[in-house]
Order: sequence, then structure tokens, then C-alpha cells
Amino acid sequence: MALLEARGLEVRFGGVVALSGVDITVEGGQVTGLIGPNGAGKTTAFNVICGLQKSAAGRVVLSGRDITQASPHQRARLGIARTFQRLEVFGSLSVYENVLVAAEIRRRWSHDRSRPATVAAETIEMVGLAQLAGVAVDSLSTGTARLVEVARALATRPSVLLLDEPSAGLDESETDDLGRLLTRLGVEGTGILLVEHDVDLVMSVCRTIHVLDFGRILTVGTPGEVRADPLVQAAYLGTAA
Repeated sequence: MALLEARGLEVRFGGVVALSGVDITVEGGQVTGLIGPNGAGKTTAFNVICGLQKSAAGRVVLSGRDITQASPHQRARLGIARTFQRLEVFGSLSVYENVLVAAEIRRRWSHDRSRPATVAAETIEMVGLAQLAGVAVDSLSTGTARLVEVARALATRPSVLLLDEPSAGLDESETDDLGRLLTRLGVEGTGILLVEHDVDLVMSVCRTIHVLDFGRILTVGTPGEVRADPLVQAAYLGTAA
């Protein structure tokens, strides 16, 4: 059973069709890519999955449970976490404090006995920010702040993690580290849906890739299949020579 299934998603903004019959499946234990040109509907799909945007049709199923009518906070408690294309962090707080906020919120509704301070410290170590734990986030580069946002999402211990452009602002070394982190999280069982314009990162970490264009799924396949697809080359990757 897939960890997350979105089926037949339909969203319109006035006369603009943002999503039309979109199906997305996220399996546990791997990274799934969602790519496409600007305006293709990727962030809208994220918003529907998270409950921030109503869909005129279709449904969202998490671990076999229909959550189509669930609120955003209910979906978060059930195991969905996300980052945003526009950076969303508490700039005046330290790296550690940003992550601790998420861990403390999770502790209020979770049934385990994990200590928020321990969860925060372990998560910061996991994403490679331990040396910056006490640094205020607004003094960090945009790329490093994005890693803080990833860490904060991970501190909720989600079963499904939605990442919207997590490599934006990262240098080559940081992007490589992010790729290794995502691969490791997938191996450990987390289902990851990755929206990303860095095609090399997507191709290196994703097992399956969905390609959106004008609100519709153009194709779904392995990285090799997607790279070789003439429709994808024409719409997104650049027309083949």
C-alpha cells in the first residue's frame, strides 16, 4: 500500500485550471519527484495534499485512510509535514529553538515519551547543523535556513514529507549533503515527495518522478524514462537534439 495517494485532483482559480485529474502516489522508503515548468501546479498539489487548498474533485488517502475532509492540523498529526517554496522560519530564534518549537508541538499530541529537547538535538545533528545550533536563523544564508526548515519538519517525525524547492540557495556541497539526507530518510521508511528545479538532484535521489505540465500529469516514470520522454524534453527538460 502506498503511504500517500492523491487521486483525480481538480483545482480552478476562476477560469484558470491549476490541476486537472492529477494522480500522485508516494511510496514509503523512497523519494518521489514532482517536476514541471513554473506554473505547472506543483505547489497547488502540495497545498491540496496538506489541506491548505480545497480540491473541487478527487481525494487524498494517507496510509489507507481517506483524509480528503481533514483539516491541515489533522493531517499534520496523522503524519504529513512540509516545507514551503517561500522560506518560513523564525528568524529571531536560534536553529535549535526553531526545531524545538516543532518538537514541543508534536509532543502535545503524540503518544510517545520522546523528549522535545532530545528530538530537536538529534534532528539538527541529522541534517548537519549541529555546529550552528545556537545561531540565530536570520543571520544564516538562505540555503542554510532552508535546511533549518527541513529539520523543523522532520522534528514532527512525519511518515510523509513534502519538500518544496529545498535546495534553493544551497551551494553544490550543501545540495549533495541534502541528497544524501533524503536518500537516507527514504531508506529508513519516510515517504518523500520532492518538488525541485534542480533536475540533477531529482534524477539522483528519486526512484519515481511525476511530471506536471499545465495542471496535468504529463508522464510518470523512473529517472531514465522521464529523461528519455520526448514530451518531457519538449515541455521541461529542453527539446532533444
